[in-house]
Amino acid sequence: MSAAIDHADVTLAPPASLHARPRSPRSSLFLRLSVPLLILLAWTLGSASGALPRNVLAPPWTVLDSAWSLARSGVLWHHLSLSLTRAGLGLLLGGSFGLCLGILAGLSRLAEELVDPTMQMIRAVPFLALIPLLIVWFGIGESSKILLIAAGAAKPMYLNAYGGVRNVDPKIIEAARIFGLARWRLIAEIYFPAALPSLMVGLRLSTTMALLALIGVEVINTTQGIGFLMLQAQEYFKTEILIVCVVIYALFGLATDLVVRRLERLLMPWRAA
Repeated sequence: MSAAIDHADVTLAPPASLHARPRSPRSSLFLRLSVPLLILLAWTLGSASGALPRNVLAPPWTVLDSAWSLARSGVLWHHLSLSLTRAGLGLLLGGSFGLCLGILAGLSRLAEELVDPTMQMIRAVPFLALIPLLIVWFGIGESSKILLIAAGAAKPMYLNAYGGVRNVDPKIIEAARIFGLARWRLIAEIYFPAALPSLMVGLRLSTTMALLALIGVEVINTTQGIGFLMLQAQEYFKTEILIVCVVIYALFGLATDLVVRRLERLLMPWRAA
């Protein structure tokens, strides 16, 4: 009797999770909205029954009325445009800086020795601790605010870009060199696609840090922006305006996350497949 195993009769089944039937877009949307809707329902019932005092948490209808009044008067759009401009410029400046330094340190041993120790020290410093120093250097104008947001956004992008480039499989790089790929083609066709997942994670973290830094700079030494609206609402105990501002920050974070997800689908179509 032969002890050999006939491999033709062996069928390797993938894990059961891969056979799971994908949900329809409508079902997926319902599941994503279910928790926020339940929270909104509990908030509405608590406010209507009096379980949630108005001075602690304004009712949803009062919040909607305040949001509509702010939007109709143009106050909301004025402060929102300034906040979005600050966050966008800071994210662009800090993200680009962190991306370039991370890729450079990942590709070059000399650049790593020159850049990485300093970046690791800077990473340990909370970006809000830089506020007094930036105010001394650049005053209380827009420059110090944008630079602080950039400082918050640069660190996660640098770490993920550096790690993504360094973790590229050396066998793939060696094979590409054997086939004669030039340095720039090696970076564009091997390093960059292989590091894309890490770069997308870095972009997501950078947007989060930019939002945190935006909140920090707008509640300190500012007279415009969503954070300034929050300070005014706090002084006059306007909890409905406070909730409007918090919801705006939450929607801003959700919108940036959706943009990053869309970029992932465009730049990494094999993941969706």
